[in-house]
Amino acid sequence: MKQKLTLLLSFLVIVTCASAQMMNSKYSSAKKGNLFGIHFNALDIETPVTLKNTSGTRTFSKIQNMDYGVSLSYWKGLTNTIDFSTRAGLLFHDYAADDRGQINDKDEQIGAELEPTLNFRPYGDNALISPFLTGGVGGGYYQGKFGAYAPAGLGIQLNLRSLTYIFLQAQYRFTLTKDVLKDNLFYSFGYAQNFSKPKAVVMAPPPPPVVLDRDGDGVLDADDKCPDVPGLAALNGCPDKDGDGIADADDKCPDVAGLAKYQGCPIPDTDGDGVNDEVDKCPTVKGLARYQGCPIPDTDGDGVNDEEDKCPTRVGPASNQGCPVIAKEVVDKINFAAKNVFFATGSFKLLPKSFKSLDAVAGLLKTDESLMIDIDGHTDAQGSDESNQTLSDNRAAAVKNYLVTKGIADSRLKSTGYGETKPVADNKTAAGRAKNRRTEMTVRNF
Repeated sequence: MKQKLTLLLSFLVIVTCASAQMMNSKYSSAKKGNLFGIHFNALDIETPVTLKNTSGTRTFSKIQNMDYGVSLSYWKGLTNTIDFSTRAGLLFHDYAADDRGQINDKDEQIGAELEPTLNFRPYGDNALISPFLTGGVGGGYYQGKFGAYAPAGLGIQLNLRSLTYIFLQAQYRFTLTKDVLKDNLFYSFGYAQNFSKPKAVVMAPPPPPVVLDRDGDGVLDADDKCPDVPGLAALNGCPDKDGDGIADADDKCPDVAGLAKYQGCPIPDTDGDGVNDEVDKCPTVKGLARYQGCPIPDTDGDGVNDEEDKCPTRVGPASNQGCPVIAKEVVDKINFAAKNVFFATGSFKLLPKSFKSLDAVAGLLKTDESLMIDIDGHTDAQGSDESNQTLSDNRAAAVKNYLVTKGIADSRLKSTGYGETKPVADNKTAAGRAKNRRTEMTVRNF
């Protein structure tokens, strides 16, 4: 068996030397292609055993005492510096006698192994000589038992222009199943061939023929409608300064990009409002883009546009922000009612004599639902600021709540207390303080 393997190794060396004479660079790449190889392997179980023996004499296995085998491999570059490889092979070794202490009459037994690994190089694959580190996991079937191991080692590859490769590897294989196979040293010498598709050869284009092109615009004079002025091929050699695709000779606005249907000019804007006529719904009247070129609408036609009109659906003058003017008699009635609102002394409880006036206010609000009222409460300066503020808040709210009970929507009423902050008379006199204790109601319609 060993003689046959020696002959096989010699054959591989001869094939490698012959292949090297026919190399070219069409496969050269920094990343390894698809390789298929064959390897001659040696297994050393004796040396790891003696290296672990601290009490006895350490011995190193001689070459003639090692066991041998062959394997096939596949290699593929993952990156410029990392390769994936898988080795499938056979090893001839007396596993029973050396590894498990059993008696077996056969001198050699066959072990079948499969070993995927990753291989790390310091630089690209297209170097002539590259060292690499190997790590992975492997497993095999050894005379009726399955075993596993973790290989780690180093190697060196000889790259003959990325077509033919020579590999020399050494691994220490750590057993993961001690009852099947012990730690061992593994050596491999192999040959691999690149079966990837060759790189396409880029041929230099032929030199362009000598032609006549006076203006140097790439359009031959024979086809150039403007042979003395550089132009564009798409326009038969004529120029287009504004780049709108219309030759300057046919462009009525040669310095401004436009459209063919406007003879090279931009879309017109007749009213000059910044909205072009194609999207302007009021092309002859200045407007705004948000109204599609039309002026701000005035829904009620009162001369106050909707954006400024507080009552856009009711006619009213600009002096009243576009809302109708409230009749003077309505304003007077509400002011009169406000002067006839009475509370218990120091309290926000409405007195019954206030009800008639407030009922009249509720009637006015029901008659014209556009009306709204602001109710303000005021006090004199007697007592603390805090108590006066609270009292004025509560009195204004009491008036509001009364009107709500009469069917007026809460949203139409607003109550505010001002305490003693807005006097209308001198707080030093009883008459002045009486005037300052008041309720005011302001009618509005926006």
